[in-house]
Amino acid sequence: MSHRIIFLLIFSFSLRANALDLTVSEIASRVSQHHPSLKAARLAIDEAKGRQLGSGRLSNPTVGVDFQNESAVSPQALGVSIDQAFPVTGRLRLERKLTSQLVASAEMEVREVERQLMAKAMSSAVELLALEQQRELRKRQTKLAEELSKFAKSRADAGELSALDAAQAQVDTQRLLLEARRIETQRVGLLGGLKPMIGLKPNDALTITGQLPKPSTAISGSTWQDRADYQLAKRKLEAAGTDSELAKARKWEDVTAGVFAAQERQDVGANSTENTGFVGFRVSIPLPFWNRNQGEIAEKNASSTRAQLEVEALETQILAESETAAQEMDANAKMISETTDKLLPLVVEQTTKLEKAYETGQIDLITLLRAREQRLQLEAASLDALRDFHLARIRYEAATGKIAPVRPSSTTTKDSK
Repeated sequence: MSHRIIFLLIFSFSLRANALDLTVSEIASRVSQHHPSLKAARLAIDEAKGRQLGSGRLSNPTVGVDFQNESAVSPQALGVSIDQAFPVTGRLRLERKLTSQLVASAEMEVREVERQLMAKAMSSAVELLALEQQRELRKRQTKLAEELSKFAKSRADAGELSALDAAQAQVDTQRLLLEARRIETQRVGLLGGLKPMIGLKPNDALTITGQLPKPSTAISGSTWQDRADYQLAKRKLEAAGTDSELAKARKWEDVTAGVFAAQERQDVGANSTENTGFVGFRVSIPLPFWNRNQGEIAEKNASSTRAQLEVEALETQILAESETAAQEMDANAKMISETTDKLLPLVVEQTTKLEKAYETGQIDLITLLRAREQRLQLEAASLDALRDFHLARIRYEAATGKIAPVRPSSTTTKDSK
């Protein structure tokens, strides 16, 4: 019996280990650590570092061996030479500089992918919290509708109300239940898309905890210059400038210098030979008469100009994105304030009065249902505006480079709802 209990406890613990609770602020760190695309993207940094290891090095020296057998007009000769090519420009230094810049560019590319994935995952988490609030709203409305349906049915059974009113109340209850199922379907779809982004399997349980806070339009100073894609564009501009210098340096090909030694042996008489030898030095200087690398130089100059224009275009795009997101935040905050502080209290008060009037037979059911529908629409619109505010906030933080992975302080696992 004790073994069975231990087995059940272990099995239960293993199931709970696959259930994860996260807040929206913890999503970024999970994406950074567990997203499969990021794991693959980081290998691009290793590839760039590998290319860096082989850059800026002298070419290997060449060794030559010449042998010529003795003939009637020439002696037997054996020669050995070694040659090494040396650049006469700063080509090797520029190659090392370029590969170092490409490593920095690869790191920025990974950060840019990380920024986009974190913003996408955080947006999904915000939508999940908003759907949870919408679902709770539908639950409250469904409970009220069920109470109204029971009341109408009891009054209809007593002959005090029309049976049509009772049927209409039942239809309204079913409508709210179907709306709750639609929200649940959306929730399942969002969870299915979010789980792989944070390293969970499809059958793992995930719950986004917390509540969407009230809007706050306080915006800290912009740091969009630190945004990953902007830094990437600047790194590419620097690399394009170095590449242009490197193309100019390739106008002069390497100078080859070498030493050689030879030994000759020649018969000079009966059983007599004469040996001679010498050591020499040689230099080979290529002259840029026919090929001055004009094509590559023109290509790299154009690439450098294009990179400069891309930096300027991206700067304009970032400013537009951040400004648009800030305006959306402000508009949604005002809508929430006007709805929750002014309009919704009036609608709630009016709906309460109509409910009491319906119970005393002063109004018909259709009037009450219409009032409840208006209240539901206002409450749902307020929740949608709150969701849109936080989605705009995420876009603003992504546009200004403020989204970055943070290490969660604590993570508590429990069964998902």
